[in-house]
Amino acid sequence: MRRLVPLAALLVASCASTPKPEPVVAKPATARQHGDLIGLTASALVQRFGRPGFQVREGPGIKLQWTSGGCVLDAYLYPPAGGSGAETVTHIDTRRPSGETAPKASCIAALSAY
Repeated sequence: MRRLVPLAALLVASCASTPKPEPVVAKPATARQHGDLIGLTASALVQRFGRPGFQVREGPGIKLQWTSGGCVLDAYLYPPAGGSGAETVTHIDTRRPSGETAPKASCIAALSAY
């Protein structure tokens, strides 16, 4: 009888179904924030918005600024981590001329119209 208990346990375990792996469902691509400005070079920004109204070097990076009637866009560009190569946008800020925060999407759209 003692020999039958382990054998019965093995028999029951072998009858258990093997779980099927869950299918991998690809997540829909989300639109990049900031109008796809992150990663652009200075020349790409100039093609999109025209010449910046203000430009200043800040340490290893550069800040470019465009202004439309009700919006100011600051783009901060830095070189790649390796230190060589074209500077690209890593961050942007948008605000109204009064200093209040402005919605990024509408500010970018307003500047793109010029």
